[in-house]
Amino acid sequence: MHKLLLIINLRTAIIAVLAVASTWACRHFGLTANFSTTFLLTAVVFPLAFSINSAYERREKALKDYATLKGNGRALYFALRDWIDHHPPGTLEALRNHLEALLNRLEKMLVEDQSAIETNQIPVCQSFSDLSHFIRSDMRQQNMAPTEISRVSSYLSEMILAFESIKHIHQYRTPVMLKMFGTFFVALIPVVYGPYFAYSAEDYSSGLFYVMPLMYSVVLTALVNIQDQLENPFDQYGEDDVVFHTGRFIASLEQDSPKTAPQSVR
Repeated sequence: MHKLLLIINLRTAIIAVLAVASTWACRHFGLTANFSTTFLLTAVVFPLAFSINSAYERREKALKDYATLKGNGRALYFALRDWIDHHPPGTLEALRNHLEALLNRLEKMLVEDQSAIETNQIPVCQSFSDLSHFIRSDMRQQNMAPTEISRVSSYLSEMILAFESIKHIHQYRTPVMLKMFGTFFVALIPVVYGPYFAYSAEDYSSGLFYVMPLMYSVVLTALVNIQDQLENPFDQYGEDDVVFHTGRFIASLEQDSPKTAPQSVR
């Protein structure tokens, strides 16, 4: 029921009531017209379909970038664990703490409003700086080969690129004017099409006069609400949002203790 209310909400009820009232008024005053439905497809369905597809692609890109960031973080951890024969005690824990801080700060930046992005990205950039310093001070000085240091640095570079990409997804939305255009006509058409619904009602029995305005209102507003849910994949409000599992990710790293890790062959 909760999922259904995400796409059928107060806006749906208001537009449905207005559409039914318009149909009743047109039947009462004898205002009927056989409007073409081509305008409906051109003004509403096509723009909404484009907006939904664009929002979905942004969500998929965000998932890919987030997976890239976590995947390279895991590779960085495995490099420290397996490429150095004898790393000092606490080094793996320190790296896990750096990765956990990075992901927590990134989550905070993405969940909060985009107006605060300039402030919230500062701690994230600081986490990348801490990781860069960690590679130099804790990995390079543990006799890691120069080629391996270069590869580890590329992991960090890929993480930074993924962060910049996911930040831009959070910062920019799908075409705003197109969304406003579709939303305006979704609210307008069920009401303006009152004469058409009154005309069509002549073919229905008395109990089905208002089925068409109700169905038009529900379907069109549901499409707008779906687009709204996909618009921001980080707000943790819709069912299709990107879910952050930082604790689970760090716990999976902790399970790979140095005692159970395979010995590196060098």
